[in-house]
Formats: sequence, structure tokens, C-alpha cells
Amino acid sequence: MTNSTTTPSPRRDPGAGHAPPGFRPTVPGTPTAPVSTYSTLLTQVREAGLLRRRTGYYLVAFGLVTLCLAAAVTGSVLLGDSWLQLLVAAALGIVFTQYAFLAHETAHKQVFASGRVSEHVGRVLAAGVVGMSYAWWMSKHTRHHGNPNTVGKDPDIAPDVIVFREADAVGRTGLSRWFALRQGYAFFPILLLEGVNLHVTSYRTLIGRARVEKRWLEIALISVRLVVYLGLVFWALDPGMALAFVAVQLGVFGLYMGASFAPNHKGMTLIPEGARVDFLSKQVLTSRNVGSSPFMNVALGGLNFQIEHHLFPSMARPHLRRASALVRAHCAENGIPYTETTLWQSYGIVIRYLNRVGLAAGGDPFDCPAATRLRPR
Repeated sequence: MTNSTTTPSPRRDPGAGHAPPGFRPTVPGTPTAPVSTYSTLLTQVREAGLLRRRTGYYLVAFGLVTLCLAAAVTGSVLLGDSWLQLLVAAALGIVFTQYAFLAHETAHKQVFASGRVSEHVGRVLAAGVVGMSYAWWMSKHTRHHGNPNTVGKDPDIAPDVIVFREADAVGRTGLSRWFALRQGYAFFPILLLEGVNLHVTSYRTLIGRARVEKRWLEIALISVRLVVYLGLVFWALDPGMALAFVAVQLGVFGLYMGASFAPNHKGMTLIPEGARVDFLSKQVLTSRNVGSSPFMNVALGGLNFQIEHHLFPSMARPHLRRASALVRAHCAENGIPYTETTLWQSYGIVIRYLNRVGLAAGGDPFDCPAATRLRPR
């Protein structure tokens, strides 16, 4: 595992949207566009056989995760009326996250070549097993993949409880301002609520007015899953323990999901709104890899190879490690920064980055940024 390596190392100013060497934007309307060497890299990857499906791998992975689910249910039955049930709840949070990883990979057609089969299986896994709307997630995730860390286009950096750009922090008042100033430290604790947020947002989208593909099928899948899950928990446990069980399961699920996705892009290059960047640079400069051990590949569902995943979304998880060697060499040859760090270092980067962004909430919203930098201290 390489410790926080970047070749060459970029200097980032998240609030200003400054970019590192290798970032080649052009102004819309100019006659020339950035030149991409992606086709050369794609040819190398294809010739190495790294775009072949690995359906057998995923069938084994699904079988193992399902065995873990069965073991958790069996353990819960054997424990009976015991607060040790909370350990089972935590285990279920991990199991449901692993199912979410499989739904993510199925949606990207990493498992099946057929788009129709991928959609059907992905929807059943996402809505029927995990309890999330497949249609809502696909819409959001597709926009993210097309324009990662791009201002105005990537929904993952849109301002919410957490803000990811200084421009979105400036002008916040009251409790929102107080929270923004401390958002880096609050980020991981607040992920304990992300599981609830994912379920609520899914339902709100499905019953809303926006057009949703297979709306009633997803409502049925999520509703049946919710009734069966809550019904079994409250039937088997007394109300107080049942509420604690559900709270722990949702907390672990949200924290695990958020902690798996957070290291990938937060604190990396932000692409200004309207800038034109070639596909290879856009995907590499905005993404960060997190280690490369076999354990990490399972624990993070292949998301630790975020650069390769963004360059080749349909690449099966077992091929990502070999692909990373080709991508790293190609980036070095073309002077494009390739960033990899450890999991814990990435968390430190995320916390510091969010705190730095949040500090903008403490400034005067009418201050000129340039004047602020030049003002004597």
C-alpha cells in the first residue's frame, strides 16, 4: 500500500476551485478542446482482458453475503431476549452495506453484460434488499460519474447539511453557521443518520411528483421489505430493545456507507462551472484511491480503486488492481497526478478539508476574497 502518494503532487484550493498540474480546462466556445489519451489507455486495458465480466466472482460474493445474513438471523433467534442482539443489529448494518455494494456493481454492468438483466437485478437488490430507490440512486449516481466534483453538475457536492465549497459556506447564519465551522469534526458522527436519510429520501422521491421509472414496483419492493423487517424485529423483541436494534442497524449502515464513499472525492480537485476538461483528466484529478489490499477491496466493495472505477465503470472488481498499474503508468507518462493514500489518511484529509471549507462561514459574506488574502494580518 502506498502512503499518500500523488504523481506529481497537486496543490489544491477547494474553495477557489484551483487545479493542480495536469488540469487542462478550456473556456466554452473556444475552437480547441483538451486532448485526451484515454483511448490509448482503454486499448491497453481491453487487450489485457480487464473488461471481461466476472459473473462467477459475484455469484460467490452474493452467496457469502447471503450466508452472513442467514448467520445473523440465526444468531438473533438463538440469543433471544438479550441486549447482545445489538451486536446482531451491527452485523446486519454491515451485511446490508455489502448488498448495496453488489447493487452498485450490478447497476454498472460489472456483473452481467445485459443492461436489462443488470437493471432488474440491481433494482431488486437496491429496493428489495437494501431498501433504497434504484431509480433515485441511478439518476444521482449517473450525474456524479459524468461530472465528478464539477460545480453545478455533481449532486454529491451540492450544498446540504454539509457544504463542500467555501462559496456555499459564506453567508450562513445561526445554527447553520455554527455547524459549518465544525462540520469536519461532525461529518463522521452525522453519518450515523445517513441510513435513515437514504431510506427517507428514497420514499420521498418515489411518492413525489417527479417522473420515476418503475415507481410502483419500487414502492412495492421497499414497502414489503420494510414491513417484513420491522415486523420480524418487533415480533421477536420487546419494543425498547426493538427500537434500539433498528437504531443500531441503521446507524452502522449509514456510517459504513458514508465512510466507504467519503474518501473517494472529498478534498480533491474541484472543476469550475463551465470549464471543459478531457475525460481522463476529469476522472483522475477528482478521484483518490485508498490502499490496495485484498481486505480493503472487499471491505470497500472495490471503491478503494476509485480512479479505475471512474475510468472504467463496467470493470469487475477483481480486475481493478491490475488496471491500477496500467493507469498509474499512463498518468505518469502523461504528467497527470494520480493520488493514492491509506484509509485513515484519507479520513484525516476529509476532516481537514471540510473544516477549512466551513471556516468561510465565519467570514463577512461581503468580503472580497482577493482583499481578504492580501489584507495585512
